[in-house]
Amino acid sequence: MIRIVIVDDHPVVRDGLRGMFDGDDRFTVLGEAGDGREALAVTEAVTPDVILMDLRMPVLDGVSTIRELRSRGSSARVLVLTTYDTDSDVLPAIKAGATGYLLKDTPREDLFRAVLAAHRGESVLSPAVAGRLMGQLRSPAKEPLSHREIEVLTLIARGCTNRETAGRLFISEATVKTHLLHAYAKLGVRDRASAVATAIEQGLIRRD
Repeated sequence: MIRIVIVDDHPVVRDGLRGMFDGDDRFTVLGEAGDGREALAVTEAVTPDVILMDLRMPVLDGVSTIRELRSRGSSARVLVLTTYDTDSDVLPAIKAGATGYLLKDTPREDLFRAVLAAHRGESVLSPAVAGRLMGQLRSPAKEPLSHREIEVLTLIARGCTNRETAGRLFISEATVKTHLLHAYAKLGVRDRASAVATAIEQGLIRRD
C-alpha cells in the first residue's frame, strides 16, 4: 500500500481526503498536519511515500515546506493539492521540488491515479496548470519590471493616487506616469487596475 500524509490547514479537507484514501485498499493514511512545521515533524516520524500538500498555510507555507523536505533528504513525493493555480503559486512549488500539482476540484479517481503516478516518480499536473505552463513556454520572455516600477505599482495597489505615489517616492507626478506606462508595456496591459492585478498574479507585488 502507498503510505500517505495529508497536509492542509482545514480539518474538514483533511477529514475528506482521509476518508477517500482509507476507503481504498491501495492506500493508507499515516498522518495529518495542519501546517508546514507539523508536516516536517510528521514526515520524519512516519516516512510516507506521498505527501498531499496544500500551499497557503500558517506557520510554514507549502513551498517552504517542500524546500525543507528536500534539504533534509526526504524521499517522499510531494503532490501539491490546492485551490490556487496562479503563476506565483505554481512555478515556485515546482521549482521547490513538487512531483505534481493538482487543484482541489480534481475528481476522486483522477486524484487516486495522480498519487499512484507520483509514487512511481512521474510528474502529474492538472490540465489547468499544464495549460498555464505551456502558455508560458510558448510566449516570448518579457522584460522584467524595474525596482522603481514595482515600487510604483505597490503603492498604486494600496490605493495611492499618482500624486501621493510621487510624494512618497520623492519623484515627480510625470515620472510616476512614465513608470506606469513602462509597466503597462512590460505586463501587456492597458490600465492601472489590470497592471496591479497582473503584477499580483505573477508574484511581483504582494496582495495587502
